Amino acid sequence: MLLTVDVGNTNTVLGLFDGDHLIDSWRITTHARATGDEMALTFRGLLSSQPKVTGLALCSTVPSVLHELRPMIASFFHDIPVVIVEPGTKTGVPILTDNPKEVGSDRIVNTLAAHHQFGGPCLVVDFGTSTNLDVVSKNGEFLGGALAPGIDISLDALANRAAQLRKVEMVRPRSPIGKNTVEALQSGAVYGFAGQVDGLVDRIIEEIGPVTAVVATGGLASVVIGESETITHHDPNLTLTGLRLVFERNRPQGEA
Repeated sequence: MLLTVDVGNTNTVLGLFDGDHLIDSWRITTHARATGDEMALTFRGLLSSQPKVTGLALCSTVPSVLHELRPMIASFFHDIPVVIVEPGTKTGVPILTDNPKEVGSDRIVNTLAAHHQFGGPCLVVDFGTSTNLDVVSKNGEFLGGALAPGIDISLDALANRAAQLRKVEMVRPRSPIGKNTVEALQSGAVYGFAGQVDGLVDRIIEEIGPVTAVVATGGLASVVIGESETITHHDPNLTLTGLRLVFERNRPQGEA
């Protein structure tokens, strides 16, 4: 059983694979100041009723959490192969950017998974703390992309800076023309972010030509995909799949 862990700025997602089959997954809040012991308790609680973990693959965009995870993994998972995606890890993804080391490991893992599933060129739209749009070449290279403020932090900023506005539930309003403050905010968020993604996708396709897929992932993808005209696929477990693929490239010879 392979445990995959994707530590993001807002949420941490864990997935348990039996071969290439995802048998269970969990989404928990990322606490940047959590200690390794606290995370060990969380992991143990989630895995207590599951088969024994025989391998672990992890990526993190939160340095403080990764710092705490390293000794925790060394203590509690010392008897299994572990792959942490970082510079030097074999991913099979050439990074064709000005500074490859600054590209988040989650974006590289998503590139690998998207090309594995859809071929290329293709695009990945990851709706998380930031909205990442990543461009994957025909040969599976990471070409770069676009980064924008995510849905939640944008709405948080608006509520904090505008005295008469507040956080609202992210659902499709009755009409793009909001008849009250709540619906007006929902319209701006749902249709606005869908339009932002569609505009970026259209501009990228103008530059690179037709793509095999525009795949959405991330915890907030479900909010937007129904209103987007360019997203063709939704895979909420794309990053977990990429971690499984990276683990397979890096596990010791002879490991099952």
